[in-house]
Amino acid sequence: MNNGETRGIREGLEKWREKREQMKDRDFLFETVSGMEVKDLYTPLDIENLDYQRDLGFPGEYPFTRGVYRNMYRGRLWTMRQFAGFATAKESNKRYKYLLEKGQTGLSVAFDMPTIMGYDSDHPRALGEVGRVGVAIDSLQDMETLFEGIPLDKVSTSMTINAPAAVIWCMYIATGEKQGVRPEQLTGTIQNDILKEYIAQKSWIFPPEPSMRLITDIFAYASRHVPKWNTISISGYHIREAGSTAVQELAFTLANGFAYVEAGIKAGLNVDEFAPRLSFFFNAHIDFFEEIAKYRAARRIWARRMREKYGAKDPRSWLLRFHTQTAGCSLTAQQPENNIVRTAYEALAAVLGGTQSLHTNSMDEVLALPTEKAVQIALRTQQILAYETGVANVIDPLAGSYYVEALTNKMEEEAEKYFEEIEKRGGVLACIEQNFFQQEIADAAYRYQRALDSKQRILVGVNEFVNPDEKLEIEILKIDPRIEQEQVARLQKLRRERDNIRVRETLDALRRACEGTENVIPYILDCVRAYATEGEIIQVMREVFGEYKEKPTF
Repeated sequence: MNNGETRGIREGLEKWREKREQMKDRDFLFETVSGMEVKDLYTPLDIENLDYQRDLGFPGEYPFTRGVYRNMYRGRLWTMRQFAGFATAKESNKRYKYLLEKGQTGLSVAFDMPTIMGYDSDHPRALGEVGRVGVAIDSLQDMETLFEGIPLDKVSTSMTINAPAAVIWCMYIATGEKQGVRPEQLTGTIQNDILKEYIAQKSWIFPPEPSMRLITDIFAYASRHVPKWNTISISGYHIREAGSTAVQELAFTLANGFAYVEAGIKAGLNVDEFAPRLSFFFNAHIDFFEEIAKYRAARRIWARRMREKYGAKDPRSWLLRFHTQTAGCSLTAQQPENNIVRTAYEALAAVLGGTQSLHTNSMDEVLALPTEKAVQIALRTQQILAYETGVANVIDPLAGSYYVEALTNKMEEEAEKYFEEIEKRGGVLACIEQNFFQQEIADAAYRYQRALDSKQRILVGVNEFVNPDEKLEIEILKIDPRIEQEQVARLQKLRRERDNIRVRETLDALRRACEGTENVIPYILDCVRAYATEGEIIQVMREVFGEYKEKPTF
């Protein structure tokens, strides 16, 4: 804008403001769900320093604020990837085939807690937890069953696993081999984000240093042998679910991403050797515009850092490609059908924000793992969004909105403040040891709950518009307790029938590799191929690497 235009807008705004202030606002908290103040009106004055080429650019071009691909959804829709897994591999295989039959375009595996924590199903700590919140995977045998009849060269698979990610990934590679699919043909993502476990989700096993070694070993092995695989999904989702604000989710997630880049470089890898296969995973919360601004700011920040700080020359290294899941923490047990509406708005924000893949939560997930009916409604939500609403027709349609651009800038500014604080404290690992992230999230969660308790913030069906006589009338999925007994029986049968001499040889070789400096992935693969169990492999690594103990804070 020239000076004359700016002056005219300022004068017009002052006259409007005089009349506007004569009108009384309703009693409401006018801020984002994260507590960021929202003005009543945004004008060109709020983005007068915005430079189109520098700050926005065109889709598929630096700094990628408007999207990572030039044609976005006009070329290919986002991947519809419903997170699923429960009971045994056989039961989950049926659910995957059901979802694919209903039009899902990618798979996403949820594992049970024993698998997530590196325990076999017959371990004492697994008692009562087998197959409850995801599928039980003890060995290559279970992984083969999980994908029976699903050709791994034809489907992309995401696996939400972190501390034992290397073991589960090797099982997937070996399953592909059993199907005749070469590792270089496999496509998908392993979450493999241990830093956010220390920060938010708490399902760690090993201390940070060996955990980071495992991650960089995966980076190196994949770059040479599994080149189409996304080696990590740097996750803000769990940080947000733990109670963070949108800015904290953005800042802490990208800070973790920078730490992984630095670890890869420190391990001797060229940044352009592994950075193109880094991916991200964000939450889609209920504040529509705040979420869209978060995604746009994330792309811009990542591109600038990768090019300017880390010296990445391959444009693919500058791309922040991300999966989105609608916010589980926004769902309510009360009036669960309302969750269908919440999920639809959150999914719309993810799509307008330029996501590459999307999981939409089912209305019953606050109560249990979803039923087939509930998960079909969730999938249909995406399909209606893609094929009926027209939102996929135009790339970044909200670009140029005074509010959206101002909020995108604000997100970036606030994230940069956190980056400075994290660096001042010694980096991400130091902040974890200091409980900095954990305390920031706890404080944000407390403020949000106080706002709900005082009704400054309304949650429909919970603290307002309640149904006093409401009765739960929706069907929920229940896991048969006999599932655990059957899983344990299969595991023990496997141990009796496999070549146990070969198992011991491969485990001993893995121990030596862990004690040394070699890449451990080939050794884990040998263990997996010999049908060593996840628990046996992880136990060897526990004995070498030790276990992480969180420093308490009060």
